[in-house]
Amino acid sequence: MSASAIYEGVVTHRRFSPASHRLRYRIFMLLLDLDELRSLAARLRVLRFGPFGLMSFRAADHGDRSGGDLKAYAQERLAEAGIVADGPVRLLCMPRILGYGFNPLSLYFCHRADGELAAILYEVRNTFGQSHSYLAAAPAPGAGPVRQSAPKRFYVSPFMDMDLTYDFEIAPPGEAIAVDISARRGDDMILTARFGGQHKPLTDANLLKAWLKHPLLSFKVIAGIHWEAIRIVARGIWPRPRPPLPPEAVTLGASSTS
Repeated sequence: MSASAIYEGVVTHRRFSPASHRLRYRIFMLLLDLDELRSLAARLRVLRFGPFGLMSFRAADHGDRSGGDLKAYAQERLAEAGIVADGPVRLLCMPRILGYGFNPLSLYFCHRADGELAAILYEVRNTFGQSHSYLAAAPAPGAGPVRQSAPKRFYVSPFMDMDLTYDFEIAPPGEAIAVDISARRGDDMILTARFGGQHKPLTDANLLKAWLKHPLLSFKVIAGIHWEAIRIVARGIWPRPRPPLPPEAVTLGASSTS
């Protein structure tokens, strides 16, 4: 049985500072087992792998942007951090729509050979064409969500300072998925973002249904980002200067068992 899937659900953003407002929209995301890409390309017609299509996935949109083996890329980052993950690697991301794609956040769920989650690699992209990743080992298996944190090292929103901490709370893929991210300064919450989605098998029929519900998926996401920026500027709040990229490609985070 394929581990790859579609997750359809809702993204919500709530900003507390420097201006308070909310944003909510429906999207779908793909969970791609990176060992299955060849077989998926052989059986799917609605989702193309590489070429232009109604929906497409390109390895060069992720990792080091070379278009190389993404599983090998993720495992190299894990090995550099001393994390053993010799099992499946599954990438949660949005596809390109009509050739256009933008993923503010993609997640690599990295497993050990026994199937247990070993780590999550968070790949963040900004609207300036830059990217950076955060990596944290998973805590010991338990019934609750995976909780991790990392210091902010990468410029994303022009309206957020750099001296923040990210808190991640993840309910890994199953019948449902939940990705909750908070940005805070000490105990002061600055922003929360969430994606909650429901599992559907990755088939041409389900892909087509998802597209019919969200025909402009990628365009809607980038439009939402810019609309949020317009609303903030309209309140007299101006962007922060963009600092240089961090010298390292990956920032290490930590897990919490609480």
